[in-house]
Amino acid sequence: MVIDVETAGFNAQTDALLEIAAVIIGMKSDGSLYMKETIHCNVEPFRGANLEQSALDFTGIDPKSPFRNALSEIMALDKIFTPIRKAVKETGCTRAILVGHNAHFDHSFVFAAAERTGIKRNPFHQFSSFDTTTLSALAFGQTVLAKSCSLASIDFDGKEAHSAKYDTEKTAELFCKIINKWRHLGGWPL
Repeated sequence: MVIDVETAGFNAQTDALLEIAAVIIGMKSDGSLYMKETIHCNVEPFRGANLEQSALDFTGIDPKSPFRNALSEIMALDKIFTPIRKAVKETGCTRAILVGHNAHFDHSFVFAAAERTGIKRNPFHQFSSFDTTTLSALAFGQTVLAKSCSLASIDFDGKEAHSAKYDTEKTAELFCKIINKWRHLGGWPL
C-alpha cells in the first residue's frame, strides 16, 4: 500500500497531519503490479497540533479553509484503513507494508496519528516499509520524486505536487514501474 501524507512540520508527535492518501496495489495473474484504488482525505489538525508556517507555505495548504472538507484524524484514518484492511485480508496477509517516497516520514505520521486516536487495528507492519527514494536511487540514480518520475517516463506536474493524492499516485506508479522492470529483468519469479 502506497501512502503519502502532507503535514504542518516534520515532527510526527507534535505537528499536524493535514492530508493522507493511499493507493492500494494489485497484482495481475502474471505477477506484475498495478494501481488498483486511490483513497484520499484532508485531515483536521488535532487539538494542540503545531502548524509550522514554513510547512504550510511549502504545501499551500490552508488548514482553516472550509473548502477542504477535512475529517478528524480518527475518521480520516478509518477512511484510509478500512479498504487497506480489506485488501490485506483478501491477499491472506496479516499486515500491509507501507510504501512511500521517504517512507520513514509517512510511516511515522501514520503511526503517530493511529496512536493519538487509539486505533488498535493499524493495518501496517510496525517497522517494515519500502522506500521509493532508495529504489529510485538504485533504478535511476535519482532520489527526488519528480526527477525519478521523469527518468521513468512518468508524467509529473510540479504544480500538482505536494498534494497527498497526487504524490501518492506518482509514487505508486513509480513503485510499480521499478518492481515490474526488475521482475522483467529476471528478479523475483512468481
